Amino acid sequence: MMTSLFSIFEPSSSLLNLPFNWLSCLFGLLFIPYLFWITPSRWSLLWTKITSALHNEFKNVLTQNQKSTSLVFVSLFSFIVFNNSLGLLPYIFTSTSHLVLTLSLSLPLWLVLMIFGWLNHTQHMFAHLVPQGTPPILMPFMVLIETTSNIIRPLTLAVRLAANMMAGHLLITLMSGVGPSLGYFAIIALTLSQILLLLLESAVAVIQSYVFAILSALFTSEIN
Repeated sequence: MMTSLFSIFEPSSSLLNLPFNWLSCLFGLLFIPYLFWITPSRWSLLWTKITSALHNEFKNVLTQNQKSTSLVFVSLFSFIVFNNSLGLLPYIFTSTSHLVLTLSLSLPLWLVLMIFGWLNHTQHMFAHLVPQGTPPILMPFMVLIETTSNIIRPLTLAVRLAANMMAGHLLITLMSGVGPSLGYFAIIALTLSQILLLLLESAVAVIQSYVFAILSALFTSEIN
């Protein structure tokens, strides 16, 4: 039962047992040509408005010298939300439910920010370890706490995204597995609950993408 339950998160496909399921990360590229149509579609216009709103949102979070990097976080949001949404479709691998992918997004970004911050804003990075107004006796403990919280930031970003995507898919799989043993009215109730759960997962897919991108932008704003 557990093997079949977690098989939806198995990267290896049935073809020669190779990890072809990771190719689902490239499915988002199929949506790019819509942006270059002579007459834009309603979906492309909607997506343009969403990205413009996100661009303005990230610019408000970032400092004056970092506003040009807001496009990086818009692209990060777009990549994650495409993978989260495509994972809700049948027979499509949910790549963002794996720490391999989420850590590949958060860890390099965190490393770049730390290297840039400590090389170019060393005094500010040291000052950030001790909040203003901290009593002298508590300063060593605050340095330890702030250092630990800073180190685990990429892990918390990765685990938050992967855990939320995995939990919803497991719940949908568990509920669908009891369908054959239910009666007629129970099947109707199960179908309605599955539809509501799918709508909830669609909202979670967008919210978690936004949370990942906005927290990354907040971390960026702290180094300058």
